[in-house]
Amino acid sequence: MANPENVILLHGLARSASSMKRMEQCLIAQGYAVINVDYPSRHYPIEVLAEKVIPQALQQCGDGEISFVTHSMGGILVRQYLSKHKIARLNKVVMLGPPNKGSEVVDKLGKFPGFHLLNGDAGMQLGTGKLSVPNQLGQADFNLGIIAGTQSINWLLSLLIPGKNDGKVSVERTRLEGMKEHLEMNTTHPFMMKNDKVIEQVIYYLQTGKFRTYQLKK
Repeated sequence: MANPENVILLHGLARSASSMKRMEQCLIAQGYAVINVDYPSRHYPIEVLAEKVIPQALQQCGDGEISFVTHSMGGILVRQYLSKHKIARLNKVVMLGPPNKGSEVVDKLGKFPGFHLLNGDAGMQLGTGKLSVPNQLGQADFNLGIIAGTQSINWLLSLLIPGKNDGKVSVERTRLEGMKEHLEMNTTHPFMMKNDKVIEQVIYYLQTGKFRTYQLKK
């Protein structure tokens, strides 16, 4: 019997592994070996987090292929790690709401008192300028599917973001050169990883390498 595929889950900034619990349960039900990583997202810069977190997760993987499902900044950790290292059995990566080209929220609020305290060094690295970490990591050279949310529960932050957005990241800034698929969904940044329709799309991508498209009923 073939070894099950490993799926590493990486939560976003200022979140924890519990935020990915619903995703974990659904993936386990589909037969995947799931490593739901909890990491101190506000304690270190992105470069340090990637080197601390991802090798430890890889050590927990079995002999099967390895995929990643990430929320928000978790996707940037994968990009950072893959910019320095190869993962021999890497299969697919699915990113949910990733700030692949940064976020205007950081540009406009990063200098305010308390922002660094709440979001740490890593949060300060997610702006849209040329020197932001995501904008220095280059295009994807791996099998990547991205889901972007189009709804917001934080209209104040949405006012800072041009175009369609999920309350933290614009749809356009989730995109990344080299990605295989990009899907917009009616979901919000804080809750997309718990959304059953999003989880369905994640599983479909892991199984097929594409997102499911629905035909509208006439």
